[in-house]
Amino acid sequence: MATGSAREWVRRLQPYRLPSDGRSAFETLLTFGLLVSFWALMWFALSYSIFLTLALSIPAALMMVRLFIIQHDCGHQSMFTTAKWNDRVGRVLGVLTLTPYDYWRRSHAIHHAGSGNLDRRGVGDIDTLTVEEYLALSRIGRIKYRLYRHPLVMFGIGPAFIFMLQHRLPVAALKDGVMSWTSVMATNLAIAAMWIALGMLVGFKVFLIIHLPIMLIGASVGVWMFYVQHQFNPTHWDHAPEWEREFSALHGSSYYDLPRPLMWVTGNIGIHHVHHLSSRIPFYRLPQVLRDFPELAQIGRLTLWESFKCVPLALWDEDRRRLVPFRSVRGRTPAAAAAA
Repeated sequence: MATGSAREWVRRLQPYRLPSDGRSAFETLLTFGLLVSFWALMWFALSYSIFLTLALSIPAALMMVRLFIIQHDCGHQSMFTTAKWNDRVGRVLGVLTLTPYDYWRRSHAIHHAGSGNLDRRGVGDIDTLTVEEYLALSRIGRIKYRLYRHPLVMFGIGPAFIFMLQHRLPVAALKDGVMSWTSVMATNLAIAAMWIALGMLVGFKVFLIIHLPIMLIGASVGVWMFYVQHQFNPTHWDHAPEWEREFSALHGSSYYDLPRPLMWVTGNIGIHHVHHLSSRIPFYRLPQVLRDFPELAQIGRLTLWESFKCVPLALWDEDRRRLVPFRSVRGRTPAAAAAA
């Protein structure tokens, strides 16, 4: 186990927060270049086999995920040394990832500020009810929550809805002021322009055959990564005033210990407990943190195989201080949950 308090770890990680503009530019251009290359290969392969084209959509989608992580770091102002370049690059990448940069940056900042706080759920995170809250729902309410938590919705229909539709007109952006609304509309216009240009270049049917699988697979992988970063055991949730941001960052975020190639394509975001402790660390410096402080690799560690066991977890049991599946509350009543 790591020694020292969570707040002490924040101090110890400060030297890793300085980005290298050259390295950041290289990582961005390399990832974009690989995405373009796979896209072109899919276009070429379509003349020979649609199955080969669809197979190539997988590495292309992973490059899209990596670009999203770079955009994510821009939102944390951790990719480049100046806010101007973080925002410029982030907004451009938001067109590729179908994510309005300024709007998303705000909601993600809220997620970081209140992650693991039971009193601040609902913005930028996966909806998670406590056992007592779930049992207090009406029958229709329970069905809705169970549908929301179903793997086909959580990792299939849901990601497609978020990136293809919800990000096009997020209701919250109407309340967030001019900057969020402008971000959404400008991103939508740029996406439309890019898609029309590509459609005119290769044909609109061909464009959809190539690009739609990339976006759908990329969206599902992105949601899966976000899910296992916080929906695992043992994680940490608390009500205020017991909740502490730094402790929750360290113990309420996982270390998703993926094989090295998968860690690379996902931008090391699996080292999520370190990221939450110090979000200004560029993604390419996160592995160095674990090499220098191997004790951090023992906190919240999940292997690829272990992560699949997180799928049934759906409710926070405040008594057991664990996430539990729906079957664990079968037959229980609201009164029994409140008295437990």
